[in-house]
Amino acid sequence: MNILILMIPASIILGVFFLVAFIWATKQGQFDDLVTPQYEVLLEDKQMKDVNNEQKSKKHI
Repeated sequence: MNILILMIPASIILGVFFLVAFIWATKQGQFDDLVTPQYEVLLEDKQMKDVNNEQKSKKHI
């Protein structure tokens, strides 16, 4: 039973540490968007091609 004197405060301190780490990560934007940045490069390339095609078609008119 004497071990509980050590383990309960250690558990509380560890829990508070993880709570503070989670709050910090949330405020820093770590959980904002996990999927879209992977595809932004592909989407930007397609948009640039579309803009270039529109400019070329306007020149031919």
